[in-house]
Amino acid sequence: MVALAVGAAAGTALTGMSQGFVALGSAAPAVQTVVSGSAASPEPSCAPGSVFVVGAVAAAAVAGSRRSGRVAAKRSTVSMAARGGAVTHESLVADLEELVKTKSCGPILIRLSWHDAGVFSDGKLKGGCPNAAMRFTDGGEGTFGANAGLPDVALSLLKPITDKYVPTLISNADLWTLAANVAIRVMGGPDIKTRFGRVDAKSSGESVESQVGRLPDGDKGIDHLREIFHPKGFDDKAIVALSGAHTVGKCHLDRSGFDGPWTEDPLKFDNTYFKEMLAKQYAAENSAKGNPQFRNAATGTIMLTSDLALLSDPAFKTHVERYATSQDEYFKDFTAAWIKLQENGVSTLRDQL
Repeated sequence: MVALAVGAAAGTALTGMSQGFVALGSAAPAVQTVVSGSAASPEPSCAPGSVFVVGAVAAAAVAGSRRSGRVAAKRSTVSMAARGGAVTHESLVADLEELVKTKSCGPILIRLSWHDAGVFSDGKLKGGCPNAAMRFTDGGEGTFGANAGLPDVALSLLKPITDKYVPTLISNADLWTLAANVAIRVMGGPDIKTRFGRVDAKSSGESVESQVGRLPDGDKGIDHLREIFHPKGFDDKAIVALSGAHTVGKCHLDRSGFDGPWTEDPLKFDNTYFKEMLAKQYAAENSAKGNPQFRNAATGTIMLTSDLALLSDPAFKTHVERYATSQDEYFKDFTAAWIKLQENGVSTLRDQL
């Protein structure tokens, strides 16, 4: 997952939400009541928690709005169901499973969630969260080189499901999170619990300022990985575990400048990435775009600089060896790190849709 972000968005695997406030304008009386908690109409998706102002008149407006909203939601649900079947959590999961199986698109769905959530930082750079800002391509995250292939390829694959379930049942950001977790399970990986409540960005203006310092580059080593991941709250063990997502997917020359799959079965989520890293010999080469990478001549599989860097430091290598020996240990540590990645910067989540 680490190198997946790689510079210009390597491969198809990997490479705070606001409570907001309701502004009711002139409808609110001069005397107002300050209420803490979640707003009916959240503001910027990654803003820190805040309060919203509701007066007596405003409260009545909110109540009326909620009644109208329930009626509209009911009508919308009927409309959605009529054109695409049931609109439930169960039907959503079933549709995602079918998508992953029929389109073999699990790796790019994992990468979509990773790059949506992975911009979070709490170091010199602050903020960022999973808010589906990549939907907008007039600027911001939808134009980052690291995200090449996501706003067009990944979102096109998801479009029929998005049209059916968003926003009636789920936000885009929650859908991307759930889609990745379904993909991991369908491809043989751990069954990861998804929590819900992420708020979608309303424009590209809610993107972080740049990918630099937030998403990792595949042509850099250990120091870079620590500089990127430690401010997100990940230790060395978690960095290695997240890197293991490269067990699925491949690098696409036209997206990242790198070329080739990491493993011999790029649609199987297991601990092969670690086994092959230790067992195979890789020769240095440059891709057709001139990017440095390493290839195993016998199988054509590759590793990036950031992958093989995991063997250069004993603090990282010990986990590579452990995961190569025990898939159970890898799945356990990956699950913990992945959930943290998907929930970083989100202030309020719930167990149910």
